[in-house]
Amino acid sequence: MRSPVHGTARLLSGAGLAAALLLPAAPAHALAPSVLPAADGQGQRLPGMPATLDPDAGQTACTPASGEKAKKQDWSRQRLDLDRLHRHGTGAGVTVALIDTGVVAGATGLDGRVTAQGAAGVDCVGHGTFLAGLIAGDGGGTPGLAGVAPRARILALRGTDERGRADADLVAEAVRDATRAEAGVIAIAVALPRRDAGLSSAIADARRAGAVVLAAATPDPPSRGAGDEIPARTYWPAGEPGVLSVADMLPNGARPDGSLRTGGIDLAAPGAGVVSGGPRGDGHYLGGGASVATAYAAGAAAVVRAAHPGASPAVVTRRLTATAYPGDVPQLDPYAAVTAVLGDAAGATGGRAGSDPVSLRDTSAADRATGRATLFVLLGSAAVLCVLWAAFAVPRARARGWRAAGAGEPDRG
Repeated sequence: MRSPVHGTARLLSGAGLAAALLLPAAPAHALAPSVLPAADGQGQRLPGMPATLDPDAGQTACTPASGEKAKKQDWSRQRLDLDRLHRHGTGAGVTVALIDTGVVAGATGLDGRVTAQGAAGVDCVGHGTFLAGLIAGDGGGTPGLAGVAPRARILALRGTDERGRADADLVAEAVRDATRAEAGVIAIAVALPRRDAGLSSAIADARRAGAVVLAAATPDPPSRGAGDEIPARTYWPAGEPGVLSVADMLPNGARPDGSLRTGGIDLAAPGAGVVSGGPRGDGHYLGGGASVATAYAAGAAAVVRAAHPGASPAVVTRRLTATAYPGDVPQLDPYAAVTAVLGDAAGATGGRAGSDPVSLRDTSAADRATGRATLFVLLGSAAVLCVLWAAFAVPRARARGWRAAGAGEPDRG
């Protein structure tokens, strides 16, 4: 567990950020400007990154380049404490297979660390490139906007058509390609409404081969509020055994309004008001959804794998979930996932039992500081009481000639 001081500060920070958060009100295929929430509450306007293109458009018009650049670090990177995380690990040597709309290899912040297979080298939607920046981007010269694992490599695989519509056969083939490429982490940013036998088999093979598999718990809703009209259900492959199901959250830990409902969520990560780049130009976009949260969790898995190269996929998953910040759904804490000392039982067996002992980073210094602060408060309170007592008692004693209370007048005879 975290120290009470750290946890309280984090909750207060999240509450303040939540007040500044404004989500895009336009449909997902639109590029209406949206407000970027920042730690100081001062918003920036950036175009939204769509998850899919307009299915009704006669011709496919790719997402245009953004002409806006973020001027400050967004809340999500501060919440994940990436600056401190990068002093302990950057994901070097780990390949993350990203299954989405594709990734442009030469995109700002990703140049030289992306291998795209087949059609995945073209990203008309831009969503896959946006997610790749969250996983492994180096910020493209913008301080504070690096991804979780800025030295990891990306294997881009297409799990959708060119408009961003997911297809079970494409996702299954992409998972098999990732397994053949020996990717250490497989991030599936799409979610399907029905289970597919071929995809289930591909997932099982990937896990047997030693990959950590993460998937979006739900699809990104097509428009704000649409999720309220859709009954809760399980989405796939997030529902497959051994797959880490990741959902989006606001700064206060709650899921955004309109998020599609589901059960069995393993982990939550920032998924609203998140900044990253796109496939064209060096501008920035604002994105959200469970796919964004999955990208953040995949980056964390890459850093854990690099820092603990002997850990099994089950132990990596255990690190991500057991060290998460407690809530209705555990909230991703990459720094704790990398630096925590797990019990021998979990390390040896790769088990995920809740009874496995977990020892988080040393908080004794914080505890001592808290104790000193408490002592100072008590001493200060005592001093105030003494002053108040003196202000009340001294004048009365002087008026009595410093005699004890209740004593009679002195004998003057």
